[in-house]
Amino acid sequence: MNNGRGEAEVLATFSDGYQYSKTKLEESLRQVMALKLTKSSKDAAAVKREDVDLIVNELGIPRSHAEKALLESGGELEKALRTLVAS
Repeated sequence: MNNGRGEAEVLATFSDGYQYSKTKLEESLRQVMALKLTKSSKDAAAVKREDVDLIVNELGIPRSHAEKALLESGGELEKALRTLVAS
């Protein structure tokens, strides 16, 4: 079937039987990476280093747990502390 366009460059034929266009995969990857960068910069802005340090020092929990609690509470220190103490 010829629709006037050239055939897409095939990256690989996978076990599911489909063939994927390299151009489309690269464009999708660029979009995902752009979303990831946007999200991570928002997450970093929502969590203050001082709040993370306070939680780590007062509760003696790993830094990653403190950051996760703050992210889940929208950056609200009191809410994060209440959640951590209750758990």
